[in-house]
Amino acid sequence: MSFTSARRLAAAFSLAVLFASAAHAGDVTFTVKNSHPNAMRLELYSQDRDYVWPGDGKDFYLDDGETKSLPISCNEGESICYGAWVDGDEGTYWGVGPGNKEKCDDCCYTCSGGETEEINLVP
Repeated sequence: MSFTSARRLAAAFSLAVLFASAAHAGDVTFTVKNSHPNAMRLELYSQDRDYVWPGDGKDFYLDDGETKSLPISCNEGESICYGAWVDGDEGTYWGVGPGNKEKCDDCCYTCSGGETEEINLVP
Protein backbone atom coordinates (compact mmCIF):
# COMPACT_ATOMS: atom_id res chain seq x y z
CA MET A 1 0.00 0.00 0.00
CA SER A 2 1.37 3.39 -0.94
CA PHE A 3 1.81 6.19 1.57
CA THR A 4 -0.95 8.25 -0.12
CA SER A 5 -3.42 5.36 0.05
CA ALA A 6 -2.60 4.77 3.71
CA ARG A 7 -3.20 8.46 4.48
CA ARG A 8 -6.55 8.40 2.67
CA LEU A 9 -7.58 5.26 4.53
CA ALA A 10 -6.58 6.80 7.88
CA ALA A 11 -8.51 10.00 7.09
CA ALA A 12 -11.62 8.03 6.10
CA PHE A 13 -11.39 5.97 9.29
CA SER A 14 -11.01 9.13 11.41
CA LEU A 15 -14.10 10.67 9.81
CA ALA A 16 -16.10 7.47 10.35
CA VAL A 17 -15.18 7.43 14.05
CA LEU A 18 -16.04 11.12 14.39
CA PHE A 19 -19.50 10.71 12.83
CA ALA A 20 -20.24 7.47 14.70
CA SER A 21 -19.51 9.08 18.07
CA ALA A 22 -21.53 12.20 17.15
CA ALA A 23 -24.67 10.07 16.76
CA HIS A 24 -24.52 9.25 20.48
CA ALA A 25 -23.44 12.65 21.76
CA GLY A 26 -26.61 13.09 23.80
CA ASP A 27 -26.09 10.42 26.45
CA VAL A 28 -28.41 10.95 29.40
CA THR A 29 -28.93 9.50 32.87
CA PHE A 30 -32.44 8.80 34.13
CA THR A 31 -32.76 8.92 37.93
CA VAL A 32 -35.77 6.93 39.13
CA LYS A 33 -37.08 6.37 42.67
CA ASN A 34 -39.50 3.56 43.48
CA SER A 35 -41.80 4.91 46.21
CA HIS A 36 -44.24 2.03 45.79
CA PRO A 37 -44.29 -0.67 48.52
CA ASN A 38 -43.61 -3.35 45.87
CA ALA A 39 -40.69 -3.93 43.53
CA MET A 40 -41.11 -2.63 40.00
CA ARG A 41 -39.72 -3.04 36.53
CA LEU A 42 -38.90 -0.24 34.13
CA GLU A 43 -37.92 0.25 30.50
CA LEU A 44 -37.04 3.35 28.50
CA TYR A 45 -38.54 3.67 25.02
CA SER A 46 -37.40 5.79 22.09
CA GLN A 47 -40.30 7.58 20.43
CA ASP A 48 -38.22 8.27 17.31
CA ARG A 49 -36.99 4.78 16.44
CA ASP A 50 -37.65 1.17 17.37
CA TYR A 51 -35.37 1.01 20.41
CA VAL A 52 -35.74 0.14 24.10
CA TRP A 53 -33.32 0.28 27.04
CA PRO A 54 -31.93 -1.94 28.47
CA GLY A 55 -33.09 -4.11 25.52
CA ASP A 56 -32.63 -7.79 24.69
CA GLY A 57 -35.84 -8.74 26.54
CA LYS A 58 -34.49 -7.33 29.83
CA ASP A 59 -35.73 -4.51 32.05
CA PHE A 60 -34.46 -2.42 34.95
CA TYR A 61 -35.47 -3.74 38.39
CA LEU A 62 -36.08 -1.44 41.37
CA ASP A 63 -36.77 -2.74 44.86
CA ASP A 64 -39.32 -0.88 46.96
CA GLY A 65 -37.75 2.36 48.19
CA GLU A 66 -34.76 2.03 45.82
CA THR A 67 -33.40 4.90 43.72
CA LYS A 68 -31.36 4.06 40.63
CA SER A 69 -29.38 6.06 38.12
CA LEU A 70 -29.81 4.62 34.64
CA PRO A 71 -27.23 5.97 32.17
CA ILE A 72 -28.07 5.35 28.51
CA SER A 73 -26.55 6.21 25.16
CA CYS A 74 -29.06 7.87 22.86
CA ASN A 75 -29.20 10.05 19.78
CA GLU A 76 -29.07 13.81 20.32
CA GLY A 77 -32.62 15.21 20.27
CA GLU A 78 -34.30 11.81 20.56
CA SER A 79 -37.49 11.63 22.65
CA ILE A 80 -37.37 8.93 25.34
CA CYS A 81 -40.30 7.92 27.57
CA TYR A 82 -40.22 5.73 30.64
CA GLY A 83 -42.59 2.86 31.28
CA ALA A 84 -42.70 1.26 34.72
CA TRP A 85 -44.95 -1.34 36.32
CA VAL A 86 -45.28 -3.29 39.55
CA ASP A 87 -43.33 -6.54 39.31
CA GLY A 88 -45.94 -9.20 38.52
CA ASP A 89 -48.76 -6.68 37.90
CA GLU A 90 -48.58 -4.99 34.50
CA GLY A 91 -51.96 -3.35 35.18
CA THR A 92 -50.35 -1.04 37.75
CA TYR A 93 -48.06 1.15 35.68
CA TRP A 94 -46.49 4.59 35.30
CA GLY A 95 -45.57 6.54 32.18
CA VAL A 96 -46.16 4.62 28.95
CA GLY A 97 -46.39 1.35 30.88
CA PRO A 98 -44.99 -2.01 29.79
CA GLY A 99 -44.38 -2.27 26.06
CA ASN A 100 -44.77 1.50 25.44
CA LYS A 101 -48.54 0.98 24.95
CA GLU A 102 -50.05 3.84 26.99
CA LYS A 103 -50.15 7.62 26.66
CA CYS A 104 -48.60 9.96 29.20
CA ASP A 105 -48.50 13.69 29.86
CA ASP A 106 -45.08 14.12 31.46
CA CYS A 107 -43.03 10.93 31.14
CA CYS A 108 -40.84 11.80 28.14
CA TYR A 109 -37.46 13.51 27.98
CA THR A 110 -35.28 14.79 25.17
CA CYS A 111 -31.86 13.23 24.86
CA SER A 112 -29.54 16.21 25.24
CA GLY A 113 -26.96 15.09 27.76
CA GLY A 114 -26.92 15.39 31.53
CA GLU A 115 -29.47 13.94 33.91
CA THR A 116 -33.23 13.98 34.35
CA GLU A 117 -34.67 15.28 37.59
CA GLU A 118 -35.51 12.46 39.99
CA ILE A 119 -38.55 10.61 38.66
CA ASN A 120 -40.51 9.58 41.75
CA LEU A 121 -42.91 6.70 41.09
CA VAL A 122 -45.54 6.90 43.84
CA PRO A 123 -48.59 4.70 44.43
